[in-house]
Amino acid sequence: MKARRNKKQVPSFRKLLKTSKVKLENKLKNKQFKQQSTLKKYRKEQRKLRQAVKDAVSKKPVPLEDPKEKQPGKRIEREEEEEEEALPLDMMDEDDLQLMKDLGQRASFLTRDISSSEPVHVKKRKHESVIDKYEKIPRTLQTAPEKELIHLLPIKDKSGIIPQTREKPVIDSNQDEEDQEEMEPEEGNEIIEKPIKELTLEEHLIERKKKLQERKMHIAALASAILSDPESNIKKLKELRSMLMEQDPDVAVTVRKLVIVSLMELFKDITPSYKIRPLTEAEKSTKIRKETQKLREFEEGLVSQYKFYLENLEQMIKDWKQRKLKKSNVVSLKAYKGLAEVAVKSLCELLVALPHFNFHNNIIVLIVPLMNDMSKLVSEMCCEAVKKLFKQDKLGQASLGVIKVISGYVKGRNYEVRPEMLKTFLCLRIKEIEVKKDTEDINKPKKFMTFKEKRKTLSRMQRKWKKAEEKLERELREAEASESTEKKLKLHTETLNIVFVTYFRILKKAQRSPLLPTVLEGLAKFAHLINVEFFDDLLVVLHSLIESGDLSYQESLHCVQTAFHILSGQGDVLNIDPMKFYTHLYKTLFKLHAGATNEGVETVLQCLDVMLTKRRKQVSQQRALAFIKRLCTLALHVLPNSSIGILATNRILMHIGKTEVQRN
Repeated sequence: MKARRNKKQVPSFRKLLKTSKVKLENKLKNKQFKQQSTLKKYRKEQRKLRQAVKDAVSKKPVPLEDPKEKQPGKRIEREEEEEEEALPLDMMDEDDLQLMKDLGQRASFLTRDISSSEPVHVKKRKHESVIDKYEKIPRTLQTAPEKELIHLLPIKDKSGIIPQTREKPVIDSNQDEEDQEEMEPEEGNEIIEKPIKELTLEEHLIERKKKLQERKMHIAALASAILSDPESNIKKLKELRSMLMEQDPDVAVTVRKLVIVSLMELFKDITPSYKIRPLTEAEKSTKIRKETQKLREFEEGLVSQYKFYLENLEQMIKDWKQRKLKKSNVVSLKAYKGLAEVAVKSLCELLVALPHFNFHNNIIVLIVPLMNDMSKLVSEMCCEAVKKLFKQDKLGQASLGVIKVISGYVKGRNYEVRPEMLKTFLCLRIKEIEVKKDTEDINKPKKFMTFKEKRKTLSRMQRKWKKAEEKLERELREAEASESTEKKLKLHTETLNIVFVTYFRILKKAQRSPLLPTVLEGLAKFAHLINVEFFDDLLVVLHSLIESGDLSYQESLHCVQTAFHILSGQGDVLNIDPMKFYTHLYKTLFKLHAGATNEGVETVLQCLDVMLTKRRKQVSQQRALAFIKRLCTLALHVLPNSSIGILATNRILMHIGKTEVQRN
């Protein structure tokens, strides 16, 4: 029982998820600090032991006489030295002990104190007091660091034999000494150094290829295990995500890119088709089955790892933007761009694939500023992802979130953004939903009979059959309609309001902005959905833009197209004369580009279709004939492909004029 109590319980996966990253780092640092301090103590003890052995062997003075009674000071020093020598022999290594005994048996000038230059045999030649000579020797403090000496061959002169020494070079840092002492072999005094083998370029490439293959196999094994059983192997997502911090400089960049793409594909496959919400306190305290508990742990782990993965991608993009080199210096500054591009691509894929899942708004906030990035590749990737999201979003919830962020970003940058950001508005599916709404108004949903109506008109058997039929119809209706039409209409109405607010701000405050052609094109597409109250003001603004002369030919054509889209829709009931727009187009038809680009031809044909074909009842015969004549003249100047389109428009106008004459 005591052994069981002493054992530490392994923390569960839920506790690990709740533990913050900072706590885990602090625990790891404390553990490393304890190990280092223990290792330092051991090194210090070993160093003290070796120093004591050296002092006992090399610094023990050889007395010339035994002045026990005459030299009390000397006796005290000798006693201190004996206390230092009184070390427990069981603390010494056998080799150090044997070395000390061997050196102690050798009686030579190497074993004496050579702090002074006093010759060895001076007492034989000069009859001086030993005590006086000893007092003349300069004292040295024990606290000062003692210099280690190298003994050379002695010199003999008239005064006697003079020993020669030289100072040994001192190592600067104590850490180097500790490392050298660690590297010294305990058995014997020989130092074995393994030479580092320098690899050639070819060998280095082979080694790198081998490492890369090992990492690829590991990534594939983890991904396969997660896909085979996501609920049981959700912990392996953390192991795979840890490979985003690959530290081997040879394969770090490639491995990180592979892990980013692998995790992105995994999240696309294992993510459920609903948003995971946090559990309430009541739900946590309720007892549940094992299957439900396993599902909850899977959902918590999935959301947690998905969040950390998005944070890693965001950090990679920030590192690329800030151009700051990491302390580890594993990845170079040049490689940051490649990693950031892969991270942006993964975010774009998740933006399109998981609009229903958690943290989708966070992805939108990351992607929208990148739509205006200096890098053309990054900007195009983000714009294409937003367009794809708009095209496939049937409900409109995700589209509304993106439109809000884009509108705020454009306003915050004072309308100095790329035109491609606003061109994405043209991919909204609002027009299709509005058409579907009209058909639903025509085909109103079937109303079920009440119980009183059934009792009056139907028999008992008929009521029974009617009840079963109505139940089946309700189930079919619930299966077909995932969301109510009212919610769709509300979302699309709010989205259109934000789009028009953005367009009108640019028309009012930034008329010379490069965004103006895109705004006019967007107004031309959504003009039939604009509120009737804004028609008069909008037509005045469009005409003033045309008259200002600041617009290019293409932009003026967009103004004309927008004006007639407004008048052909809800503005048909208004009494507005578009004569000035007819006049402008008639005057400027010969300014059409006749070169290889065919710029403006498509827009001109669209304007003619709205102005003359759809409004044929409001167009006089003389005006139609004048446009036909001018178009025939224009067809002689443009290229064959443009000429075919113009002649086809002429043919339609002539047929319309012929039918009108026959009717009259």
